[in-house]
Amino acid sequence: MINNSILSSPKKTALVAMLLAASAAFAEEAAKTQETPAPEKPTVEQIVDTLTKLSGGPHAGYRANHAKGVVVQGEFVPASSAASLTKAVHMQSKPSPVVVRFSNATGVPTIPDANGNAFPKGIAIRFQLEDGTYTDIVSISTNGFPAANPEDFLGLLNAVAATGPDAVNPSPIEKFLGTHPAAMQFVQMPKLPPVSFATQPFYGVNAFKFTNASGKSQYARYSITPVKGAAFLSKEQATAAAPDYLFTDLPKRLSENVVQYTLSAQLAEPGDAINDATKVWPEDRKQVLLGTISLKQVQANGAQFEKATMFNPLNLVDGIEASEDPILLARPAAYAVSYGRRLGQ
Repeated sequence: MINNSILSSPKKTALVAMLLAASAAFAEEAAKTQETPAPEKPTVEQIVDTLTKLSGGPHAGYRANHAKGVVVQGEFVPASSAASLTKAVHMQSKPSPVVVRFSNATGVPTIPDANGNAFPKGIAIRFQLEDGTYTDIVSISTNGFPAANPEDFLGLLNAVAATGPDAVNPSPIEKFLGTHPAAMQFVQMPKLPPVSFATQPFYGVNAFKFTNASGKSQYARYSITPVKGAAFLSKEQATAAAPDYLFTDLPKRLSENVVQYTLSAQLAEPGDAINDATKVWPEDRKQVLLGTISLKQVQANGAQFEKATMFNPLNLVDGIEASEDPILLARPAAYAVSYGRRLGQ
């Protein structure tokens, strides 16, 4: 069984204290300067605000994005090849317990699973380490992201929010997409929903620097592939799908057998963009098998865990470092804003 002491871990306690202290300091400063125009909010906070607006929120206790989720638990067994890439402790010989959260996009907690707006799907993986700490991977079901920096992502969200049924032609979103080809490519991706979360591949759109015990470093992106292969609904099947079909399917599958994924690292070659999440690397790039994730059961206190937990892609261990990708570096700050708000609801 998973050790759920992480719900009250020192890291979480420190994070909550930091958020509460920041809120108190902000309120005190605001009271002193009531007649002074408020400064513009940080970009990451504006992103959370716009995501909340787009979802018709706030929805008390839920994330601003990827609100609808399910938490399961299992085990990660590293492959022998993992140590050639990194000295990270969970990538050596011993298995690690994992907690995995699957989710739909948007901040709508009741969004139908086959709805195109529920794309991309999300996966967050927490590896629980022997010393009581943990490290996270946070990925999505698209190979690539619509923006190379937080400012462009906010611009995309604001353009969507400004495009209503009475919008002029060209609409704000049409104007934005016309000047941002990466966003245009992203919105034009096929949005066929998976047969199951067990048949959905996931991609790490951000690069990390992996370093092995010999000191050799290599940039790579994660790839999470269902062992039994990818499978998607047809348009007709998607139209007929029940609103919560993914969330009823997964517990049923787990009651009958384990659900497995391979975790791999796609290696960058010279010239590959390591700091731009919109740039997809060629499929022929070498992949190093890191190990196998075997999911065994739905977590009993999943709803509590979801609200109390902030997955953080920069919660790293020795042997794995962040790249300078602006989207990667901004993600924990945006998550912290959303986290702080739902804890207070």
